[in-house]
Amino acid sequence: MASLTCFNATCIACKDETGKMIRTTIQRRAVGPKDVHIAVSYSGICHSDIHTGLGEWGPKSYPLCVGHEVLGTVVAVGSDVTKFKVGQIAGVGCMVDSCQECEECQEGDEQFCSNGGFTGTYGSKGPEELYPGGQTQGGYSSDIVVKEAFCIAIPDKMHVAAAAPLLCAGITCYSPFVKHGLKAGMHLGVIGLGGLGHMAIKIGKAMGCIVTVVTTSPAKKELALKMGASRVVVSSDEAQMKAAARSLHFVYNSIAFDHDVQQYLNLLKNQGTMLLVGGVPKGAMPAGSFALIGRGLKMAGSLIGGIKQTQEMIDFCAEHDILSEIELVPATPEAVDVAWQRTIKADVKFRFVIDTAATLTKPPASVE
Repeated sequence: MASLTCFNATCIACKDETGKMIRTTIQRRAVGPKDVHIAVSYSGICHSDIHTGLGEWGPKSYPLCVGHEVLGTVVAVGSDVTKFKVGQIAGVGCMVDSCQECEECQEGDEQFCSNGGFTGTYGSKGPEELYPGGQTQGGYSSDIVVKEAFCIAIPDKMHVAAAAPLLCAGITCYSPFVKHGLKAGMHLGVIGLGGLGHMAIKIGKAMGCIVTVVTTSPAKKELALKMGASRVVVSSDEAQMKAAARSLHFVYNSIAFDHDVQQYLNLLKNQGTMLLVGGVPKGAMPAGSFALIGRGLKMAGSLIGGIKQTQEMIDFCAEHDILSEIELVPATPEAVDVAWQRTIKADVKFRFVIDTAATLTKPPASVE
């Protein structure tokens, strides 16, 4: 049974595994000693929300409120909270808890928690006293209560809808760039100009890299150059791909479906690295490991980033005035349904963000 001191939060949630949205209420725990209560202003729509809501990544309990790009205002803090105060702007990304004791957590890599894994912002099982109903519920909601250790301090000037996607898309770019040694003057290739790809251009450019965008669409050239790319290569043009061969130190591969990576490996300099953050390229290298061995290439997977690094990313983006390109949608079931369908069709430039404060946020009502 849920705690008697929990409160109701209004939300937009998946009714069932069809993904059909409904307006409903969920319960949030009362603010504990180490908790921060955030009144949500904006919640980005990530494709992970859709995969989870549709049950594509395993069965879930419904109604399910998703969303892990959460931005809002602190309205209450627990007695032991020291880093946040009422009125401050705060964010919540892809995690709301981990063991905080294993080697990975101690080193700031909570996303790789080896003691049961991290607790996702939505759809993760957890104790009733922390997550009424036994499952975490996400940011398409009026309110969220999170441990201080998993909150991100947001500079005041970043309290805008276009900052919300940074809490997932931003860190998914920033983390592998930092961990794998991307430096000013290096040549960075960005494969795919979508939600992740466009953030990779902006962050890579701000780090001082020379950015090449590789896309299937010649129509995206002007947009890529406007965002900071120095060169655009159309992958279906053999002459362009040949001219770009062995020119890149890193390739950031954001393609979200199975594909042949060989043509993109050909773009790397000897001992270059492909960073994989999108779809897993099953059986995608006809030459097998020899595609890597012969030139000392590397392929590395990356999964978001830890809380400390997410804070670094937000501060970096604030310093360099980096925001996501978004379309703002109202927090209604009908509007979110349309946004999900358009996201599935890749019909968005480049992220949808739900304006939760405009229609959902209201004072919480205690429930007995």
